[in-house]
Amino acid sequence: MSPLSPPLVPLPPAVADALWRGDELGRGTDTVWPSSFDALDAELPGGGWPGRQLTEVLLPQFSLAEWRLAGPALRHVVADGAAVALVGPPKRPHLPGLMHLGLDERHLVWIAARAPSERLWCTEQLIKSNAAGAVLAWMPQAAPEQLRRLQVLAQSFEGPVFLFRPLSARHDPSPAPLRLLVTINVDWALDVQILKRKGPAHDTPLRLASVPGGLEHVLTPRVMQPSTMRPVAPVVAPVVAPVVAPAAPVHEPPPLALFPEFSHAVGRTDIAASSAGTV
Repeated sequence: MSPLSPPLVPLPPAVADALWRGDELGRGTDTVWPSSFDALDAELPGGGWPGRQLTEVLLPQFSLAEWRLAGPALRHVVADGAAVALVGPPKRPHLPGLMHLGLDERHLVWIAARAPSERLWCTEQLIKSNAAGAVLAWMPQAAPEQLRRLQVLAQSFEGPVFLFRPLSARHDPSPAPLRLLVTINVDWALDVQILKRKGPAHDTPLRLASVPGGLEHVLTPRVMQPSTMRPVAPVVAPVVAPVVAPAAPVHEPPPLALFPEFSHAVGRTDIAASSAGTV
């Protein structure tokens, strides 16, 4: 530092608290819900699912991991009587399975929107009105400017907003501050890769143990961890030599000596033929 430079003055506490460095994990928003996965909470800004912003989840196939990832946190959302709104789920919600997550028909609003414009409009209205505790929207098709509008609206929404999108949208620009890629692994585990967050990059996927609700009470220990099963050697049938039927005996005509009568007749024929030839 030059001797003519003014001395460094520490930042005011309010400014220092609001300052975020890119090599540090962000503090997140003022409303955060624990995900019920300790390893995931340790890597999320604020230690859980954030409110007042979008959380974009990319999946190779819908209806396989959405509830297993976001479902445990909804128990905290509905604890105060708030509802969970579903926009365009690809399959009909299975209420008995959701009851294991603490959801019942009183806390569930299902909107069967199909067209992309319907999904977008319903999601916008739910976020604007702040009428639900959480919004889960399936959006196979969405333009970046549409997502940007949802992010702006979500800043006034207190609960978490999950957007489930296909894996093909991975390289598309997205304004969502938190972006995850989720795949299924062995032993009912979820592999969660953090593509975008307020903090340093996290390249190694997180392995989260996740058994669908209610199945942990009916599955056997071996089925709970199928990777520990010893492979069964294939049964090899013994090689049996093919049975070859004996060749049928070749019956040669018996010698004429065994039939003197026939031989005598043949002899007479030859004689008659010879006599006829000499006439």
